Amino acid sequence: MSIACGLPVLECVYCLACARWVWLKCLYTAGYESENWSLATTEEFEPVPRLCRLILSAYEEDLRNPLWAPPGGYGIDPDCVVLRKNDEETLGRVTPYMIYLDHDNADIVLAIRGLNLAKESDYAVLLDNKLGQTKFDGGYVHNGLLKAAEWVFDTECDGLRELVEKYPTYTLTFLGHSLGAGVVALLTMVALQNRDKLGNIERNRIRCFALAPARCMSLNLAVRYADVISSVVLQDDFLPRTTTALEDVFRSLFWSGEGSLHSLPCLLCLTCLKDTCTLEAKMLKDPRRLYAPGRLYHIVERKPFRIGRFPPVVRTAVPVDGRFEHLVLSCNATSDHAILWIERESQRALDLMLEKDRAMEIPAHQRMERQESIVREHSEEYRAALQRAVALDIPHAYSSSPYGTFHEKEVGENSGLLDTENPLSSSKRRRESWDDFVERLFDVDETGHMVFKQ
Repeated sequence: MSIACGLPVLECVYCLACARWVWLKCLYTAGYESENWSLATTEEFEPVPRLCRLILSAYEEDLRNPLWAPPGGYGIDPDCVVLRKNDEETLGRVTPYMIYLDHDNADIVLAIRGLNLAKESDYAVLLDNKLGQTKFDGGYVHNGLLKAAEWVFDTECDGLRELVEKYPTYTLTFLGHSLGAGVVALLTMVALQNRDKLGNIERNRIRCFALAPARCMSLNLAVRYADVISSVVLQDDFLPRTTTALEDVFRSLFWSGEGSLHSLPCLLCLTCLKDTCTLEAKMLKDPRRLYAPGRLYHIVERKPFRIGRFPPVVRTAVPVDGRFEHLVLSCNATSDHAILWIERESQRALDLMLEKDRAMEIPAHQRMERQESIVREHSEEYRAALQRAVALDIPHAYSSSPYGTFHEKEVGENSGLLDTENPLSSSKRRRESWDDFVERLFDVDETGHMVFKQ
């Protein structure tokens, strides 16, 4: 009798939690996430539209006779395409990709396409992950994306090494969109750990642009590699906000057949309640939770309760907390993920930046000074993010040496990150040694509990 009387109370609590979740989601807009970030400059954002067009060109069957070229074309030379691999050649391990030699910008680019809705193998890569399944460089990463990244690296490292050695002044850029963005983010980490296989290329010659990336690495790695990896997100894009729990919902929808339709409402309700009741501080302390990688560039071109698109603004930061934690209920959540819209809005944003620079009539020497100041500001922001991660007690977070001046180590360096002299260094080392000891004895199972290793 007492249990029967308690059921209406539980139902009311459940309904109130769901109503609160819907209410907060309706009021939440993507512009709030980056409202305190600094504005991106022309110099740092200039490559983004060009790289978006390079990704778009990877969808063409014949680059000499393109079918979907944007206004002004792709801006690439078909003769400089070193390699292209389609779905059959990648064996379903990763989406199609290409290697392009950009002589105009002194750049070697490996570009990986995004998720193909018609390919089950692409879904298999995205959904091949469980919370806390795979460790890498002191953190956690997406299992399926890491396997794809390792396959690409093992397949192409010899060709990339030849190009790196042939063009010693060129940068090596890993570029991807959507699923491919998550792959190239982890591919960049793999490359940094194996620079000897790339002709001992300098760290500052490697960079990564992840366009609309999947969440693929734990918070300590996302911050630690922010000097190399840059993520570009257009307003309400859903994928950088899609957690492992929501991936489980998608898995049930796409892979479990007709029975999944019956379990889907339950999964959505459980996800709703969990998102409502979990504090952000608790989410930050979860070492297995995955995030969008690196430095973030957020393109904002819509305002709350306004109709239409406004002149886009690009904000940038290396955030520790508030890192695209919540899905945005928006009719543009899927369209903002499209590479076509990202290219269009990023080009609009760059044109506005260039127009503003022309209006200010900035002399050439001041442009050089501004470029140097950008490097200094990014360095300070990067170090501040690492220190904040340590201050918030983010699992496995480390302080590092100055941005861009990492101490060189032997092959297999831990991202060039060394503990600096600070009051926390001795206790930090003791905590790390204890964590290493615990990791040797225990594993974390699927429920999050620690169990002895077999």
